[in-house]
Amino acid sequence: MEHSKISLTSSEIAAIWTAYMNDSMAVCVLSHMIKYMEDEDLKGPVQTSLNMAKKHVEELKQYFQKENLATPVGFTEDDVDLDAPQLSTDTFGLTYVTQMARVGMVAYSGYVSMSVRADIRNHFIEGLRETSLLYDEAIQVALEKGILGRAPYIETTKEIDFIDNKSYLSGLGIFKQKRPLNAVEISHLYLNSMTNSVGVKLCIAFAQTTNNPEVRDYMLKGKEIAKKHLKKFAETLLDGDIETPHLPDYAIMNSTTPTFSDKLLMFQMSLLSAAGMGNYSTAASASQRSDLVLSYEKLSMEIALFAKKGLDIMIKNNWLEQPPGTLDRNKISKKSTNQPSN
Repeated sequence: MEHSKISLTSSEIAAIWTAYMNDSMAVCVLSHMIKYMEDEDLKGPVQTSLNMAKKHVEELKQYFQKENLATPVGFTEDDVDLDAPQLSTDTFGLTYVTQMARVGMVAYSGYVSMSVRADIRNHFIEGLRETSLLYDEAIQVALEKGILGRAPYIETTKEIDFIDNKSYLSGLGIFKQKRPLNAVEISHLYLNSMTNSVGVKLCIAFAQTTNNPEVRDYMLKGKEIAKKHLKKFAETLLDGDIETPHLPDYAIMNSTTPTFSDKLLMFQMSLLSAAGMGNYSTAASASQRSDLVLSYEKLSMEIALFAKKGLDIMIKNNWLEQPPGTLDRNKISKKSTNQPSN
């Protein structure tokens, strides 16, 4: 049976719509970023990512056209000033692509599971494959350049053991001694340190290049939240005699020239906030010490409130594009009853 004769499901429409928004934003960000990159090795994965995003945008456009669906506005050349000065170092460019590839792999896995029609399913399977290869390329370059942030090394026991006491799960209480962190818990503390480190830098860049006072205040608030969370994770590791993560050495330039539209800035922060809440939820479910679970829940709530404030700003300024939805049957019925009878 031809694909065109099988209507897209709501989940498939949601997948291609969300992917289009994300890829069109990526084209804007990466197009400006790569213009100023000088290190050809670091530039390679960024160019790969940009090529992928451009290809995906064109492929997704075709789906909207074939299915007679409205193509989202998304983000265009109007949302980026390619002549604006350099905003970040080459190292940050590579780190940004690595982080967004992590987000992309999770997103594509979701898109695949949401898709039934073969052509849509295959599109996202290919996207997952490409994004995985991009991540591999970025990590390999960072390794060869000696700029890869690594999780802490730990000494482990040599014997297999089983949890035989409920105290293993405890961590709350002033007088209760916390057990040492396990490898799973350390890995999530490190990953969330990395994501918040990138968040701090992006908030700084966005705050200094927007002319909108409300957006600037929002980005500065985001910076403080990310720094607070980064400090919390570092202290948790240090309390367990684990060294804090070695983060890449990158920086934001001192440009104050508006580089991206405020709409794009807020969308990027919304995307990172959603990814952060997802990471915290995964970390909470994987952690077996009660104090860590409670901490992730509290930090998730703080991000949720921050994200809600961001959505309010986007709605207020008409920057939040509405996803495709069902018809309002009540509205249609009211129109029908108002029609004059013959």
